[in-house]
Amino acid sequence: MKIIFFDSKSYDKESFTKELVNYPDIEVKFLKTELTPFTAELAHGYDAVCAFVSADISNDTIEVLNMCGVKLILLRCAGFNNVEMETAKRFGIRVFRVPGYSPEAVAEHAMALALAVNRHLHKAYVKVRENDFSLGGLMGMNFHGKTAGIIGTGKIGAAMARICHGFGMNIIAYDVFENPSIKDFVTYVTLDELLAQSDLISLHCPLMDNTYHLINRETIQKMKDGVILVNTSRGALVKTDDLIEGIRAHKFFGVGLDVYEEETPNVFEDRSDEILEHSVTARLLSFPNVMITSHQGFFTHEALSAIAQTTLENVRVFEKNGESPNEVK
Repeated sequence: MKIIFFDSKSYDKESFTKELVNYPDIEVKFLKTELTPFTAELAHGYDAVCAFVSADISNDTIEVLNMCGVKLILLRCAGFNNVEMETAKRFGIRVFRVPGYSPEAVAEHAMALALAVNRHLHKAYVKVRENDFSLGGLMGMNFHGKTAGIIGTGKIGAAMARICHGFGMNIIAYDVFENPSIKDFVTYVTLDELLAQSDLISLHCPLMDNTYHLINRETIQKMKDGVILVNTSRGALVKTDDLIEGIRAHKFFGVGLDVYEEETPNVFEDRSDEILEHSVTARLLSFPNVMITSHQGFFTHEALSAIAQTTLENVRVFEKNGESPNEVK
């Protein structure tokens, strides 16, 4: 089995190389190049491609992969909204993902963002480095006794609910499917009820047609004044222009984003020498109560190891023509 990895970083090579000793019949090649319609032809002679969340796996890309003889797309991530599934199905290309590599990693990062914007840690760090030990602009609030609203209670949302419960928060949640593992301390409510009651709103749902721009002008208006919003799921869950409008209207106490709509050219890249002209990201960063991180919620040793293990096990399932819940149908 020959696999070509696109957009591979040093940590990808390290984590997969450690696991590959257990799969001697799998041959891999690591490329720094991102998977696009223009680079897909590099997969010629390979059985599978392995890509990450920022890859452009559109109709054109899949058509090129099909011409190259590729029969398997491996996603080393949970999301698959960047894959044109109908086209893959038409060409008989199977798609596997890693749905639950480390829910706690993402949930812990979500809480880290919530705490950071609540207690202004990003501002406090800069102040103290400049020998300014005053407390001006650093007032926060107790999370204990406040209400956390979790939108999406799959594995990551459930992990976030447990963290919030540990902080002594009241937990309410909205999801089409209720998670029985957290019902002892979580109350499921309607989306409107969650928006109106929550002091902290954390997004943990997949990006689909019915969740695209779930957070928009209308839903923001239904939120409490002074709410904290955290998104570690998918950038397009939030309509950025409406979010900026809400920030300017002082609707939010703080906003923590590990993902955002304009992130694709930025994710995992060093653009420190560039001027981000006409950039929504730059506009968001101009607000003192907004903290943005670079899609790092998944980035722990444990998560990378789990991603490698699951991805290579997905290869085994494909080779045996077996069935797996990790396959995207």
